[in-house]
Amino acid sequence: MAIPVGSKAPDFTLKSKQASGLVDVKLSANFGKKHTVLLFFPAAFTGVCTQELCDITAGLNSYSGLNADVIGLSVDTPFAQEAWAQKEKIGITLVSDLNKDVTRKYDVLFPMLAGIGDTSARAAFVIDKQGVVQYSEQTPTPKELPNFAKVQETLARLK
Repeated sequence: MAIPVGSKAPDFTLKSKQASGLVDVKLSANFGKKHTVLLFFPAAFTGVCTQELCDITAGLNSYSGLNADVIGLSVDTPFAQEAWAQKEKIGITLVSDLNKDVTRKYDVLFPMLAGIGDTSARAAFVIDKQGVVQYSEQTPTPKELPNFAKVQETLARLK
């Protein structure tokens, strides 16, 4: 069960593969500046994950217009995430939780996805500028997408 609304969001520093190389992405870098939409997804190069992050990329201006940064998180390596992002033209920051530490802290570990191993479940969190979770959703199955209308409604209330 995903951590509840009102919780202090567990901070993290995770690797992201950018054009300049591997960089650290720290959640708390947004604190005091902007809200964060944190999207956990099971695996790069899969149909539902590709649909989700391509749709988010297409609507990225609506999130930045609500003073929010969007970060996608999976247990894939940053190199796999980069290859996938380039292939699919995904324009959000992707971070690697290869050790599953952050996935566990947010309580969204999905055991034995398709018999291949533990991954992140599909989940969405809205974290306000103070680092408090304002929206928390883990989908019932990895094939279902979060309710992005509610994510945006939550962001609009925080403006």
